[in-house]
Amino acid sequence: MDTDDGKPAQASVVLDRPAHTARVRATLRWRAAGRTATVRLGEVDRATRAENLREGWRLAREAGLLAAEIPEGSWACSAATRASMQANKGKNTKPERRLRSLLHKAGLRYRVSVRPIPTLRRTADVVFTSAKVAVFVDGCFWHGCPDHGSTPASNRDFWATKIAGNRARDAETTALLEQAGWTVVRVWEHTEPAAAADTVITAVAHARATAHPITKDGR
Repeated sequence: MDTDDGKPAQASVVLDRPAHTARVRATLRWRAAGRTATVRLGEVDRATRAENLREGWRLAREAGLLAAEIPEGSWACSAATRASMQANKGKNTKPERRLRSLLHKAGLRYRVSVRPIPTLRRTADVVFTSAKVAVFVDGCFWHGCPDHGSTPASNRDFWATKIAGNRARDAETTALLEQAGWTVVRVWEHTEPAAAADTVITAVAHARATAHPITKDGR
């Protein structure tokens, strides 16, 4: 959905039944500017929970609360799944920004979202060109994190294949860059920012020392 500041937010439909009534009511909930916001959608009275959720999304759509309709043939088979997938940005994510901020404070300079090798169609999140270090901040969902990755309940075969393909591409990218003399650093988006920054700083220092070893006379 679209928020007041024009930025998309991931929303969910929540069902609850107040103690004083047997009727089920649907509420749209989302987070914006670090706070949780809600809008009462109305009462729903379908036979199953799944049908009540669908009715809740219909009410939200009719109220003009959703950013867009689900396109015909979309890979998201429900509004909830589509909203969740759209919330997973491909670049300039919050973990990336936090990492870059720490690296900048450490005095490191880098390029953002560029191809380490111009002729190779693979983009790294942070690139140290002279040191030949490429950093990837892998999202837990899209890259199949063993601790936090999950497969949507709907269309499971599609998503399992998609994520497996992403992991295979990650491995291929790492191999291609290493064959070309690059150091590849991969950190999960859930990694504590300071720990991720330390890993990158160490890798850059090692790459620079290896490329320009200090001789006995200190040069």
